[in-house]
Amino acid sequence: MMKNKILKLVFSFVVISSLTIGCTSDLDTKPLIELSLDELLAQDPNAVEGILSRLYGSFALSGPQGEGSSDISDDAGESPFLRGIVNLQDFAADAMKNRWGDNGLDQLTTTTDWTPDNKFFRYLYNRIFFTIPQCNNLLAAMQNVNVDNAEAINAEVRFIRALANFYLIDVFGKGVKATEENIGQLDPLPEISRKDLFAWVESELLDVVDKLPDTNTYGRATNAAAQMLLAKLYLNAEVYTGTEQYEKAAFYANKVITESSFSLDPDFISLFSADNNTSNEIIFPLIADATSSKSFGNTTYLVNGSLNSATMPIAEFGATEGWGGHRSSKAWYGLFGNLETSTDVRASLFWTEGHEYEMTDYKEWTDGYPSTKFRNTNYYSSSSATKFSNTDFPLFRLADAYLMYAECAVRNAAGTNMNTAVAYVNAVRKRSNASEITQNDLTEQFIIDERGRELNFEGHRRTDLIRFGLFTGSSYLWPWKGGVKDGTSIPATYKLYPIPSSALQANPNLTQNPGY
Repeated sequence: MMKNKILKLVFSFVVISSLTIGCTSDLDTKPLIELSLDELLAQDPNAVEGILSRLYGSFALSGPQGEGSSDISDDAGESPFLRGIVNLQDFAADAMKNRWGDNGLDQLTTTTDWTPDNKFFRYLYNRIFFTIPQCNNLLAAMQNVNVDNAEAINAEVRFIRALANFYLIDVFGKGVKATEENIGQLDPLPEISRKDLFAWVESELLDVVDKLPDTNTYGRATNAAAQMLLAKLYLNAEVYTGTEQYEKAAFYANKVITESSFSLDPDFISLFSADNNTSNEIIFPLIADATSSKSFGNTTYLVNGSLNSATMPIAEFGATEGWGGHRSSKAWYGLFGNLETSTDVRASLFWTEGHEYEMTDYKEWTDGYPSTKFRNTNYYSSSSATKFSNTDFPLFRLADAYLMYAECAVRNAAGTNMNTAVAYVNAVRKRSNASEITQNDLTEQFIIDERGRELNFEGHRRTDLIRFGLFTGSSYLWPWKGGVKDGTSIPATYKLYPIPSSALQANPNLTQNPGY
């Protein structure tokens, strides 16, 4: 299987990569490189495939030697990249709440008391600045050796680096521009603004998009993946730069829809099942495997964290452990109306038995409905329960491109067509047996609600709410927003997370975001 192929590349190269690729410490944003990487590639050019696979793995795994190892000096279980995306994008927004009460995570789930010393902010920042320098190391080394398909591999590495920088732009707003050109620079790198970082990432993606292949080994980037990232960058351009670019967002979303080989999967539930590597809808997955890529940071966090044997038959969802942490709130399941009578398949993916509709206490397991969207069971064949998840995380999938185009049309982006937008939305809804809409139904409010119905728990929600002007302030309240049961206003400064104290200490050129 293609999934096993890339996993074998990742883990057959663990020992070499951990010895030859330089890393960044918690307090160091400067990339480092060991000359032995050049020597390694000169001796064995095929080793580039293993190094590249480790770069992809940096988004889902904690470290090179299983679930207890970590590429950085942060907690191996708590700090993986994907776990950080879910924590900062989903638990800080309306749909998902965590009940554990961990110091730092508790502040996220209640959107209160955000400080630069919150370890969960540091985790994602450090993961970003682990992945970026590793990309730079490989790009620099490839300048000195002959590697087959060098242009395509170079494009893949730059895509990975752009993806890590996208989260820097979205979550923290600014940082440093670390490239292969300033590796080893002794002086701290200068701060780069959100607008300038946006422009650089945009230029990188525009340069590599046509150098990436139409098809690739499963789990690796294609030109459609770069087009999706461009669409997301442009969709949020007004937030990031002050200038909207919805026309460009629609252009690239539509290219994915009309020019790529991807298609909507006929079965919504299959997209979040353990055999979702067979789906033709997932454009860019983060790979999970219960044997080869054990991690508390990939979809194991989503699956096990949403299960609890106290109220649920966890084995039915393919798990041997239920951590009893995550429940959705009525801000998500309320979007479907009456769950018992809804025909929408997506409305069936909440566990209601033994649970209360109202989240009176976000720390009480039975308040709110656990989401069963992600599960560790095969959809098309039988499977056995495992401790770790086999379910890949669909970072980019085609339905999102449909909804991005529709949003741009609603926002009157040049070149869009409302009839096409309605058709795209209805294709997404029809797949889940939801009622079709008309053009009169297609409003901004409908779009943000439909994105919630379709994409919640997939790492988009905070960004979406900010783009729609609903995240901060009091125009939209959700359970436990601002630490209050029925929600309260939160400050506009929360549109960005604080730069971690450790980063500020390491680089005096960095300045704190306003309000912190």
